[in-house]
Amino acid sequence: MGQSMFIVWRESVEALLVIGILHAWLSQQPNNRHALRMLWGGVVAGLGLASLLGWGILSAGDWLAGPAGEWFQCAMLVVAALLILQMVGWMHHHGRDLKRNLVDSAATSLSQGSGVGLLVLAMLAVAREGSETVVFLYGIGHQQQGADLTGFIIGGVLGFALALLSYAALQAGSHLFSWKRFFAVSEALLLLLGAALLMAGLDRFSGQLMGMDLPDVLYTLFGDPLWDTSALLDDGTTLGSTIAGLTGYRAMPSLAAVVLLGLYWLTVWLWLRPRPEARPEIQTA
Repeated sequence: MGQSMFIVWRESVEALLVIGILHAWLSQQPNNRHALRMLWGGVVAGLGLASLLGWGILSAGDWLAGPAGEWFQCAMLVVAALLILQMVGWMHHHGRDLKRNLVDSAATSLSQGSGVGLLVLAMLAVAREGSETVVFLYGIGHQQQGADLTGFIIGGVLGFALALLSYAALQAGSHLFSWKRFFAVSEALLLLLGAALLMAGLDRFSGQLMGMDLPDVLYTLFGDPLWDTSALLDDGTTLGSTIAGLTGYRAMPSLAAVVLLGLYWLTVWLWLRPRPEARPEIQTA
């Protein structure tokens, strides 16, 4: 329940931010009634696209059975982890320009007269957040095999309610709960969750390999543990499994798990490290 609540909370706040920026700017424009209708039409269309994607993913998961279904779920877990990495990186580098870019795009759309461009802008923004939510929730659902569906749904509903409260608090402004702090904390939690999803995908991948006739070196690489920290924290206990589900922790990790997790965090560091600003060229006569 906690993971679904966090994902819906984080993605809903980001979607509300985009809608709020566009709505606030449009409210200041003259003769804005048509533009506001196009904005809300885009929101509804974006939710429809995200719902369609969710239906497609669930249908594909139900249609694929046996090993094919396992490979599909493994792929979705890896996609969700990589999508978290891409999303966090994009927001980390471009978040401060989000408002300006949205307003510029909205102004360009309005200048064209019909407002269709504004509808498409809102639709794509909402569909992106909704699609990410669908992929993340699907991955989490298959990371937690045998998870309580009712608790999963309740977590999502609570996450959306919390998002509404959080957005109102963020808009009110506070040194303790600012947009900068919100993105910093949620990015860190998302990256940890991305690692957990990646490890869950590796577990499914390793499970499929164990049933194949492969060279012994692969069984050693994906199956044999490098160490055992169960005495300190067993990932089979309630506390251990919770931490494993949130961070990717394994008490007895294989060499493949250690290497993959190391590559993941190396990629995070390379992706999020400050980028040098381009210096203007000095022209000489």
